[in-house]
Amino acid sequence: MRKIYTSRFGEIEVDEKKIVHFKDGIPAFEDEHEFVILPYEEESPYYFMQSLKSPDLAFLLTIPFLFFSDYSFEIEDATIKELDIKNPDSVFYYSMVTIPNGSIRYMTANLVAPIVLNAENMQAKQVVLEKSNYTTKHRLFPEAAKKEG
Repeated sequence: MRKIYTSRFGEIEVDEKKIVHFKDGIPAFEDEHEFVILPYEEESPYYFMQSLKSPDLAFLLTIPFLFFSDYSFEIEDATIKELDIKNPDSVFYYSMVTIPNGSIRYMTANLVAPIVLNAENMQAKQVVLEKSNYTTKHRLFPEAAKKEG
């Protein structure tokens, strides 16, 4: 177990086996290599990806397929090799979520750059999908936003 201090959760203990490793960091945060994924709350579709290095750095994530059932993409062979993926059932996919102006009804998911996690070795990478029709701002609740507009 490793103790870390976070601004959001205070001091927490992290099981070394649950630490997610990003070999090259993530875009715009290349110096951040270790994170832990924490559930927002029990039964919630949201998670926090908390940096082990920077107490103030945590990203809100969700599993994109819960909101976008037709979401699909292929992982390039280079990424499969880099993450040493041998069993597709051990791979988890997350999307970063943004809450503009703190308004949950306008929450968006970044579908063009999913986080791919190999749970067998806890290696992860944020993959930018080339030639994709997806964007960085897909609304999670488009109907709620329409009603308000």
